[in-house]
Amino acid sequence: MNHFIRNNFLAICVTLAVVYAFANGATIYQQAPKKPDVTLLSMPTASDKVFADYWYKNKAEINSYTLQKDNNGQSSVGEAFMIFVTENFRTDKQVKLEADNKSEAISVLKVNLTEKFLTGINDYSVMTSAFSSVDTKAFPHALKVATSIQDWNGMAYLQLNNRNRAYQIEGKSYVEKEVQEDFELKRAWLEDEIWNRIRLSPETLPTGDIEMIPCFSYSQLSHQLPTVLSANAALKDYTGTDFTEKRLKVFSITYPGKSRSVEIVFQEVFPYKIMGWTEHNVNQGKTWTTKAILKKTLLSDYWTEHSPKDVALRDSLSLH
Repeated sequence: MNHFIRNNFLAICVTLAVVYAFANGATIYQQAPKKPDVTLLSMPTASDKVFADYWYKNKAEINSYTLQKDNNGQSSVGEAFMIFVTENFRTDKQVKLEADNKSEAISVLKVNLTEKFLTGINDYSVMTSAFSSVDTKAFPHALKVATSIQDWNGMAYLQLNNRNRAYQIEGKSYVEKEVQEDFELKRAWLEDEIWNRIRLSPETLPTGDIEMIPCFSYSQLSHQLPTVLSANAALKDYTGTDFTEKRLKVFSITYPGKSRSVEIVFQEVFPYKIMGWTEHNVNQGKTWTTKAILKKTLLSDYWTEHSPKDVALRDSLSLH
């Protein structure tokens, strides 16, 4: 018997281990399958039909928002418009494709965000455009961001191009110290690209301690150069009271060193429509709070400027 055990010791150990595992229900055949760890539901990708049916029909999604600005206790009301549309985008020149050279083009989701508001007697108009590839794996960050600001004092403009493994930034401004802003920043998350990332794949939003470049409108209005900052981001279920729709998410960004925070509320399911957002800023001892609430959403053919149909659309959204 001892001779048998010595010669078959390994086989006996394996057999006993298998018997023990079955007795305790510990084998993979006896365990219930693991549920997938899915933060959001119904998440189509750019290759899915439901995505194509919504975004590839040559239509623009036009959203209008009420906008409330609070500057150091003085409240003013404005309006915001957020337009999303897919386009063919040239990766070499980083402009919309208008020729036949489709070999240089990729599909992008573009957002145009316009804010108009009055502070005191100063009337502001701010517009930001961000271009993000629908293939977020091949192109993890926006390819281009541009922001222009007009007020009674003058105009300012900033543009970022994502090329040569860095962000190349150039700017012009009526402010002396900003008149020539040509420099590079290392790649990091862009606050201005978050709108597109929510619409494309909210499950891939960054969370935890990250590096992020605040939105260009914040940099311009506070007369600061864009820079990479430490931030904390979180994605949670929405529990506030501003929106009554069910199944909403809120994505929050906090910059500890800048006294700035942003919260974006959006639908949990496709097409992940953005319901509104809130910003809190402290600059030179003054507190700025911005709150935007969705009023209306329309899907429209990608319009021309003067057709009767498009004039009626503009009038219905109070775009004039």
